[in-house]
Amino acid sequence: MLITNDIKYIGVNDRKTDLFEGQYKIPSGISYNSYVILDEKVAVFDTSDAAFCEEWLYNLKNAIGERTPDYLIVLHMEPDHSSNIKAFTELYPDAKIVASAKAFAMMKQFFGTDFTDKQVVAGEGTTLSLGRHNLTFLTAPMVHWPEVIVAYDSFDKVLFSADGFGKFGTPDTDEAWADEARRYYIGIVGKYGAQVQSLLKKASALDIKIICPLHGPVLKDNLGYYLNLYNTWSSYTPEEDGVMIAYTSVYGNTKKAAEYLYEKLKEKGVKTVILTDLARSDMSLATSDAFKYSKLVLATTTYNADIFPFMKEFIDHLTERNFQKRKVSFIENGSWAPMATKVMKGMLEKSKDLTYAVTEVKILSAMTEENKKYI
Repeated sequence: MLITNDIKYIGVNDRKTDLFEGQYKIPSGISYNSYVILDEKVAVFDTSDAAFCEEWLYNLKNAIGERTPDYLIVLHMEPDHSSNIKAFTELYPDAKIVASAKAFAMMKQFFGTDFTDKQVVAGEGTTLSLGRHNLTFLTAPMVHWPEVIVAYDSFDKVLFSADGFGKFGTPDTDEAWADEARRYYIGIVGKYGAQVQSLLKKASALDIKIICPLHGPVLKDNLGYYLNLYNTWSSYTPEEDGVMIAYTSVYGNTKKAAEYLYEKLKEKGVKTVILTDLARSDMSLATSDAFKYSKLVLATTTYNADIFPFMKEFIDHLTERNFQKRKVSFIENGSWAPMATKVMKGMLEKSKDLTYAVTEVKILSAMTEENKKYI
């Protein structure tokens, strides 16, 4: 697939894996994107997952014809992008490898060699000329590994963004970009908002016409939309004014309270309200929804002097990803010693800029008319 006259897409689609990184459901699959620039010199950007080595090498050979690569540029060392570095060097022994110093250290860990005789170390502001295509490298530590670099091609005005602007699903998946990109970002990169903000600041100085990420579609049109969403997500700003009610329920009584609140909010004209049963929902989707909306209601039971396991897991997902800048309220249930609100507040105590609703609803076994006055 042509990206520009000189840049070709040589990635592969994975529609076999059920869980990305062992935890994220990917019903529409995932792509391992790779690119090649054909200029006076040939540069290949990243490889693919090990399971697709043969297909990736076929795509590479088909793209370059009789030519041989001069460079393999490694932006990110996560195995879904770097597993075939050694296979590449065996096929093209004269090619140099361009990567950060930390990436070469990781290659030693993964492959038993850091390819000393092939190294071209790239750092902040390092440049590489391929002919008319001149690449400038920018460091992007912890977006979302410490060795990450991105590359800017000034000729075609392309940003090769590593895992930045990635998305679950393959490039040909017929779906809106934002939902699966948000789930990808919050789940995988979400903890590192400050580092993403730093990279966005660097990118703002560049004239970017195309973004080539390592997962999902190449972005060409309306780039401001994608950049604005990334700024929103990485600054932990609510994307939409709305309410998420996240609940767990053992015998249905906490569920009834959550459903009652949902109906009351809709009656009062709240435009966006979503109701999520944490025991039956995709946890990564529930987590990304919590970051999407401005308000969060947590409703759960006291369980073994703690809280119900799915709620505990959910809050762990939130705090691990620096959940902040939201309004939070609580509904707790317990038959003899309700303490869920205390536990939940304790789990959130290190989160920044959370505002708690004054009213906290306490249910003793089953919702009453008195409870309804406060919901």
